[in-house]
Amino acid sequence: MTDRYSEHRALARDLGVEALALVPGPNFERLYDAHFSTSERPTLVVIPTEGAPAAIVPNLELSSWAALEFEGEVFDWRDQDGYADAFAALARHLPMASLAVEGQVMRVFVHHALVAAYPGLAVHDAESAISGLRLVKTDAEIAALEEAIRISETALGEVLETVRVGTTEKDVERRLVAALFAHGAEGSAFGPLVASGAHSANAHAIARDEAIEDGDALLIDFGARWGGFAADITRTFFVGSASDEAHEVYETVRAANARGHEVARAGVTAHEIDDAVIGVLEASRFADRIRTKTGHGLGREVHEAPYIMRGNHAAVPAGAVFTNEPGLYAAGRFGVRIEDDILVTETGNRSLTTFPRELRILG
Repeated sequence: MTDRYSEHRALARDLGVEALALVPGPNFERLYDAHFSTSERPTLVVIPTEGAPAAIVPNLELSSWAALEFEGEVFDWRDQDGYADAFAALARHLPMASLAVEGQVMRVFVHHALVAAYPGLAVHDAESAISGLRLVKTDAEIAALEEAIRISETALGEVLETVRVGTTEKDVERRLVAALFAHGAEGSAFGPLVASGAHSANAHAIARDEAIEDGDALLIDFGARWGGFAADITRTFFVGSASDEAHEVYETVRAANARGHEVARAGVTAHEIDDAVIGVLEASRFADRIRTKTGHGLGREVHEAPYIMRGNHAAVPAGAVFTNEPGLYAAGRFGVRIEDDILVTETGNRSLTTFPRELRILG
């Protein structure tokens, strides 16, 4: 039998623990190619360094669980009985004194159920190490990202043709979501950010029923989800007209974005990429408008490793995907961000996003 848990077992050994636990989320989905929702009902897989894994599964999920072809014991439980006995049965079946968990994914009540069943259990937060297994994408995963991006860019191009002075942010948001689904998205990677005028200076703004005015910046940050993978794209436009300052700010951001494309390659550190990109902004007369780092990893999650920022001296490997999204934001006035999704290669990089980066005036 092929051991699909080999890398998890090796990681547990490297971490010096007896087992590793996964709960529904991106790491679980990568392992089983299946999605299980989180709710008040705990679902848990424990992978020991040796031997078969074991699982806690709500009884009502057993039919879905069967499709995973799970190799080990399954301890199910019903709502009316509670899950404490299932955890106790797990502890009798699979004794252990130390366990690595996903600190940003495992919920507190699941942790409490574990330590109640395993008195004295040493629980280690191994979020970074466990999620790090997803850092280098496979060809199939890159293809899924490319499809999510293709859908996103097609939808964006279609929606931009409808934007005029007087269109509201909510209008754009509704049209964009509809276009994503019309072109094949399985869902939105996240709630689209559509912000105009002074609102565009808010890095994570929420669309309003506010009409876009002549000369406003229109910042759109969005992405489709397809095949379990998320696109994350930002483009900034101007509606009706653009001031000289708008042109200058935009070209500064575009130059920083271009610098990211120039320096990214396998072996370069996240610090070095961020330093090169943000350095372009710092050298401009708009340095006081810098609010964010260069970007973050992208895959099953919209934000994952590698985090492209100063102080992160980890080398970025070939096969990693990250966002290159420099921006300048003047509170009360306008913001500009240009975001691409970049695949790192041994010899350089390939931009998975191809939507034009030149300044565009809509309407």
